[in-house]
Amino acid sequence: MGDSKVETISRLAQWRIDNFGPCSYKKSDPFKVGLWNWHLSIEKNRYLYIRLFPEPSRVSKEQPPYAKFILRISNVGANRRLYISPVHDRQLRTSDDFFWPVDSTFHGRFIIDVEFLDLRICPINGGESVSIWPIDGTMQSLSSQSTLRCLARMLDEGLHADVTIQTSDGTLRAHKAVLSASSPVFESMFHHNLKEKASSTIHIEDMSLESCTALLSYLYGTIKQEDFWKHRLALLGAANKYGIVDLKDACEESLLEDINSQNVLERLQEAWLYQLTKLKKGCMTYLFDFAKINDVREEINNLFRQADRELMLDMFQEVLTVWKPV
Repeated sequence: MGDSKVETISRLAQWRIDNFGPCSYKKSDPFKVGLWNWHLSIEKNRYLYIRLFPEPSRVSKEQPPYAKFILRISNVGANRRLYISPVHDRQLRTSDDFFWPVDSTFHGRFIIDVEFLDLRICPINGGESVSIWPIDGTMQSLSSQSTLRCLARMLDEGLHADVTIQTSDGTLRAHKAVLSASSPVFESMFHHNLKEKASSTIHIEDMSLESCTALLSYLYGTIKQEDFWKHRLALLGAANKYGIVDLKDACEESLLEDINSQNVLERLQEAWLYQLTKLKKGCMTYLFDFAKINDVREEINNLFRQADRELMLDMFQEVLTVWKPV
């Protein structure tokens, strides 16, 4: 039964098939990505047909997914062959809605990957499909909408602002009470006899005006999802510097959601720099457990020249763990 299990991380699902010999059809166990449970199946005829479809359920019937995805199939062994599908973008209801014919024969052990680039859903009452990533409103606090409107007005209009923030390319006005309540570092600045207390000015010159505006919007509970995603790395650095634990956790969770071969090495270095255990584990799992290190061979040479020695040791130990002799 282990042959039917699909492993998932972030938006990637991987099905390792240990034996596809005399049988002509195999279907995976259900696996969850987004709001739906999915199945992969493989059928051998003249071609090798790979299908992706949602598990029948009330959700998949009432709100069938619109999926944008790529499929990859590769054999396990020294003579590695890799086939990559075009980008598919379609509504999926049943196993008849999609199949990918591969003009090749795979026997024994091989791997099928499906990487979801986007998942969209139509509102029950009708209308255009919308992406489930990101979900609007996840960055808003649980405060009432009235309180959020008041905080937004305080920030936007500078009502009774009593501190100036100097960024790398401009200045902003804010409130000591809000900053102190959000960050122990800011609180210490204004509590002790430091220069920030005397001048009522904070120098945050390692952030741009735009990214610092996003930071204040988060602290005041008014940040928009697209601004959070755009400035995640700058917000992560600020959260670490100023001890804003909930923002640091939110950045880590967000960076973990969309790991891919283009950003995994950068994410790994960020995880090491800011001691993000879950993100580091996710990157290691993506690279080694899911064997995606083959996709970043050129980029990893630069990483080896620049990365911290202890990070290299961690990666080496991960290789030994994943690729130990059977």
